[in-house]
This record gives sequence, structure tokens and C-alpha cells, in this order.
Amino acid sequence: MIVFDSDLPKEGLARLARAMKGAWKGAKLSAEIWLVSEEEIRAVNARERGIDRVTDVLSFPAMDGIKGRRIRKKEHRDCLDMEQGTLYLGSIVICEKRAREQAEEYGHSFERELYYLAVHGLLHCLGYDHEREEDRREMREKEEKIMRRLDLGREQ
Repeated sequence: MIVFDSDLPKEGLARLARAMKGAWKGAKLSAEIWLVSEEEIRAVNARERGIDRVTDVLSFPAMDGIKGRRIRKKEHRDCLDMEQGTLYLGSIVICEKRAREQAEEYGHSFERELYYLAVHGLLHCLGYDHEREEDRREMREKEEKIMRRLDLGREQ
């Protein structure tokens, strides 16, 4: 189970939480997902990554070395959210304008693009990446599986 702190609609977050089921094993997790302006994401990108440009999504994982491993509270006490009883997975920042532009460019709905970027960011927080071709295929496969569970496949 995953719990979200976000400005996305609660119904969509509940769907996302259900769709993410099985993406990891172990502890109940929490994550933040925020929609921001181009100026805000550019500032975050410059401050956190030293890249002074607008991007579609940024991910800030709270835990290292968790990909494919059972996530246990006792191993990540520094990420424990006592109030919710969860382990904090990380933060995802999505540029709303860029998501709208990409939805139009790719010919699908804004909802599909928005949740694709959220899923992409969450998988980064879970340790997945796309630097090497093998890793890219693995991550893309997981993204597509989750998007189908959301009923937001490529045709949406």
C-alpha cells in the first residue's frame, strides 16, 4: 500500500495506489506528488541537479538500494513517518504545463500523461532507472503494466 500527499485529485490517487500494488514488497509507503509551474520546476532542477532548464518530472528518492528488495521499516528508520506508520519513499514534482504540452504532442489525454509522469517518478523512487537499454526496457515494462491497471494505456 502507498499513501500520497498531493494536490492531485483524491480519486486519482486512490486509483494510483491500487495500480502500484506489487511494484515493491514490504512496508507500507508514502510519497509526495506535486504539480508545479515551469518556473518552479526550473528552480528545483537548477537547485537540486545543477541543470537550469524546465523538465517534465523530477524524482527525489528517500531510500537507496531498494530496487527489487523487500523494503523493511527496521532497515530504513530514517524514513519512518510515525504519524502515518509508513516509510517515506520520496517526492515527485511534475510540471503541469509540460505535461499538458506532451499530452497534446503524443496525442493522448492530459490525465494519461499526468499519471504516466507520476508512475515514472514513483518507479525512480523505487530504484528503477533508464540509463542503460536493459534498465530502460525493465522500467518501461513496469510503467506500461501500471498504466494498464489505471486503465490509461497508450490509446488514452
